[in-house]
Amino acid sequence: MTVIYRQLIIDDISLFTSQPKSKYYDELFSHLRLDGIPDRNCAMGRYGYSRHAMICAFIVMKCEGFEYITDLVDYLNNNLLIAYYCGFDIRKPLPKYHAFERFIKNYDNDILRGLMEEQVKRLYEHGILDTSFIAIDSTPIAASTKQNNPKSFAKNKFAKDNQPKNDKDCKLGVHTASNQHNEKNYEFYWGYKNHIIVDCISGLPLFEYTTGANVNDGSVAPELLEKLNAVLSIKECTFIADKGYDCKQIYNTVKNVYEGECYIPLNKRGTKNPNKMPCGNIICDAGFAMHKDGKDKSGGRLRQKYCCPFKSSCDDTACTCAHKNYFNGKKNRGCTKYVTIPDDYRLSIDRDCLSFKQIYAMRTEIERYNSRFKQTGQERMWVHGENAVRNIASIAHIALLAVAQAAVVTRKCNSILSKKSLMRIG
Repeated sequence: MTVIYRQLIIDDISLFTSQPKSKYYDELFSHLRLDGIPDRNCAMGRYGYSRHAMICAFIVMKCEGFEYITDLVDYLNNNLLIAYYCGFDIRKPLPKYHAFERFIKNYDNDILRGLMEEQVKRLYEHGILDTSFIAIDSTPIAASTKQNNPKSFAKNKFAKDNQPKNDKDCKLGVHTASNQHNEKNYEFYWGYKNHIIVDCISGLPLFEYTTGANVNDGSVAPELLEKLNAVLSIKECTFIADKGYDCKQIYNTVKNVYEGECYIPLNKRGTKNPNKMPCGNIICDAGFAMHKDGKDKSGGRLRQKYCCPFKSSCDDTACTCAHKNYFNGKKNRGCTKYVTIPDDYRLSIDRDCLSFKQIYAMRTEIERYNSRFKQTGQERMWVHGENAVRNIASIAHIALLAVAQAAVVTRKCNSILSKKSLMRIG
């Protein structure tokens, strides 16, 4: 009789998985709509594993914060109830490592991004998401290569022509510790970037896209805004970004196309602020007030020209600092300086006012989301190839949105940003 009871205990898989966690995944997957995704291979041959189950399994991987696929395989084999909720037939052997690796490497990323778009639309219909205040930023993702290992003694690890052999798609990028213009704490890495647009009110993602690490942040922003607008209207939005996105194309796109407002700090780009008189005239190196000398429209910008007050003088001692341009042998002697006149939207923004500082402070919401995104195991990839990295990143966002959606449907709105909180009260 004791043997029979022992066998019954072993057969009851619910006894080997914590009940709050199993209920958490049950709710998570029951509200995740995968109906629009083909579940099986329609071509002739073996059906293979359920694609819905594979997607759910990788969502478990991101919710648990696993970096390695081997950790996911071990976790599912030790928690058969969760594997059952994913959609696997637990009466048969679960997928091995190579099955998961092939899936994440070959699966169409457009399907996963389409799933994320459907999640965003549903949360928008529930009133959770909004596009009034949106922020954009990028997160570095290091590739799985020895050249990213700080303990590696390989020569020329970050030379442009030294492409990693195990990942031909990764690119060379640079990551700084902060956005200060004089920041010297930076490091090179081989890998990718995940560009994210976040709703600053709810702290949830609206759109994401993964590129190589060598792609400039500002160059992809207009395209991402266009794709987001196709999902949710961003007309009259307030666009918030750091100084890495300080370029005229973004300002003009937000202002003219979407009728919005930009809150982006100026990127000085090595420019210097000259000393000026209270009236606005520049003070030269000798301490004299320079005179206005017309305007310059070259380079697609309008600049006020200032000239030396002694440019027509014949007195060689007039310039007390003996500037080299004062002895240039020309008719108009002395130095010349230019000041850009704010004739465009970018330069017309008052960045010292209180309203600008208050709204720009909302950008911290995307930093919080990036922190949650990294906690899913996204700082360094252990898969190879751009498509695999894109799929892993998309599933991480899908997992975080699925947590929010499950919290909304089950009326646990206090847990939309915390998977641990939702799992604890599951």
